Amino acid sequence: MTTAPWRDPALPASARVDDLLSRMTLQEKTAQLYGVWVGAATDGEGVAPLQREMTAQYDWDELITQGLGQLTRSFGTAPVDPALGAQALARAQRRIAAAGRFGIPAVAHEECLAGFTTWRATAYPVPLAWGASFDPPLVEEMARRIGEDLRSVGVHQGLAPVLDVVRDPRWGRVEETIGEDPYLTGTIGTAYVRGLESAGVIATLKHFAGYASSAGARNLAPVRAGVREFADVTLPPFEMALREGGARSVMAAYTETDGVPASADPGLLTDLLRDQWGFTGTVVADYFGIGFLQSLHRVAGTDAEAAHAALRAGIDVELPSLKCYGTPLVDAVRAGEIAEELVDLAARRVLLQKCELGLLDEDWDPEPQSRIDLDSTANRALARRLAEESVVLLDNPDGVLPLAPDTRIAVVGPRAADALAMLGCYSFPSHVLTHHPDVPMGIDIPTVLEALRTELPDAKVTFAEGCGVSDPDPSGFEEAVGRASEADVCLAVLGDRAGLFGRGTSGEGCDVTDLQLPGVQGDLLDALVATGVPVVLVLLTGRPYALGRWHGRLGAVVQAFFPGEEGGPAVAGVLSGRVNPSGRLPVSVPRVPGGQPWTYLQPPLGLAGEVSNLDPTPLYAFGHGRSYTSFAWESDAAEAEIGTDGSYEMSVTVRNTGDREGAEVVQLYLHDPVASVTRPDVRLIGYQRLELAPGESRRVSFHFHADLSAFTDRSNLKVVEPGPLELRLGTSSAQVLHTARLTLVGPVRVLGPDRRLVCEAVVS
Repeated sequence: MTTAPWRDPALPASARVDDLLSRMTLQEKTAQLYGVWVGAATDGEGVAPLQREMTAQYDWDELITQGLGQLTRSFGTAPVDPALGAQALARAQRRIAAAGRFGIPAVAHEECLAGFTTWRATAYPVPLAWGASFDPPLVEEMARRIGEDLRSVGVHQGLAPVLDVVRDPRWGRVEETIGEDPYLTGTIGTAYVRGLESAGVIATLKHFAGYASSAGARNLAPVRAGVREFADVTLPPFEMALREGGARSVMAAYTETDGVPASADPGLLTDLLRDQWGFTGTVVADYFGIGFLQSLHRVAGTDAEAAHAALRAGIDVELPSLKCYGTPLVDAVRAGEIAEELVDLAARRVLLQKCELGLLDEDWDPEPQSRIDLDSTANRALARRLAEESVVLLDNPDGVLPLAPDTRIAVVGPRAADALAMLGCYSFPSHVLTHHPDVPMGIDIPTVLEALRTELPDAKVTFAEGCGVSDPDPSGFEEAVGRASEADVCLAVLGDRAGLFGRGTSGEGCDVTDLQLPGVQGDLLDALVATGVPVVLVLLTGRPYALGRWHGRLGAVVQAFFPGEEGGPAVAGVLSGRVNPSGRLPVSVPRVPGGQPWTYLQPPLGLAGEVSNLDPTPLYAFGHGRSYTSFAWESDAAEAEIGTDGSYEMSVTVRNTGDREGAEVVQLYLHDPVASVTRPDVRLIGYQRLELAPGESRRVSFHFHADLSAFTDRSNLKVVEPGPLELRLGTSSAQVLHTARLTLVGPVRVLGPDRRLVCEAVVS
């Protein structure tokens, strides 16, 4: 028996795929370009935008005779025991392979933003918490574990990470982002990609590109970003994750920029992504994004026209289910309205990826691992460590924290005794289980109240909810104030409830008009402060909220961004002092709630000044965070002259001058005094987390290259310009401790895609 060339693993993948394509019919090729979503709800409330309206009907048995590109969310659609789900997926894959002429299985994809989004899987902290950790190696380890869990049940592709840079914190999906800085987003996101890909799972970068810059912070609203904002803020994290991380897939954004939807933009998905950046993987549609070209964007009149626009732009796979890339595409090709070469190009990329995954090999086996544990002890330990590193101590002016072990504590607030207070909208309990109220959580999630009682067994702890998360009812204030009045300290545990499309105060489609605490939580906090008892504000949120109203009136402020299933013990550990807080803000915390959506990446006119009575200066700056110990810095910062292609090493020695172990995050910012276009006053270009014992010191050296000063000029070229620069070392974007003044000399340099993206830091 002779093996067909496409089955021969000894041949190059390109040769195998070319042979396979030559044998396939048009329908068999187009079948590789879409997924199907078995079990997706067509009534009630969905987990994707317009799911009910956009979900197509099909005959499964007839459909798979042509083959199938992807299987959508076999685990993330409804509660399923992981072992049974893995067996069901294996059966489905065998049916797909047996039904088609070539025996090719589908790529199975799942959401994995804050852990594998399935029942009984570890719920890790959300990406905003990853950013707060400033710890890429730890995020990489988390992603590797997530990838291993995905592979253990037969999943090949993960729809993460989100690399959107926050531009307006009123946007509901802020919790899914890593922060408001492109360098932090890029480095942390790249670490996630490396981890997921190291487990053999395809990482999918989303949402490409501009999604977070929607007007008015409304989900799917038009993007008003200018060319330079797009080039210098929006795109760099994606480029870094592709070049440095090796991501093999990209998801096109729902939004449109300057009238052109991303899903129909060949300038973005082909000219930039493939021709300039050299990306060779697959581009997938966001759910129903191709159909939206007709129904929402109205740049296509029919399903076939939408398919043509998306294929021509560079989208290879329609997700989550077939609509435009099925019969409408086949009929349009046969009618001569769409060139078959476009189908061939996309099918080739899909099949090359299947070849990489081993799905074209004769010995392919869909059987899952014999033992499946998606919430292992090791997973939980890692979730705890990341949660602990991500908690930010914003303020502790009078040393109220850590709490005394035998104190009287009144715990008040709607987030204190609710396990869901720990989870973001893409965790399985928040994302799916809300539609299955009779199904148990599947994982153990200690609340702050439970964890505090465990953490401080000798303390007298009382509890009152006070109010709901978003309802306007203040009837619980009286009991809450009574509890606080009887205590030595009051913990006000306030924040968000994650949800989808308006069913929460944070999450996809849960955008807000301003940045005041939801519901009457702010009024509850006022009532607690009025008791005169020291109040420690503990925030469990998916975005920053304006806290200027209480500045100087609180005993301490602790911020946690949906810290995952181990978030309760992590927060309790910070409150007790077992954990020395080391998180740093990945987003600025505003002073006032209305009219000033703001990030720290502001040019001069975006800063406070005499031209306006409105002061946008944040209450707590990007990068800010306090500790229970103290640090001293010594630097060799100096003045220097380097070429526009030169480099400079800037070092700082950090010593722990306190009496307990702690972590300092050294942050390197760039200030460009004069440029041909306006520049942010400061922007992050490097950072290093240092863990130090009492009295211990470490030296960190940043290797700055002139490429890191590059920006997009008036000709839309990425350039390094000669002139003065300042490198600023600090504990936040607003707290500078040491400055090196550089002068770049030489010609303007135009940079290509091979430019340096990362400022290397060496610790000694």
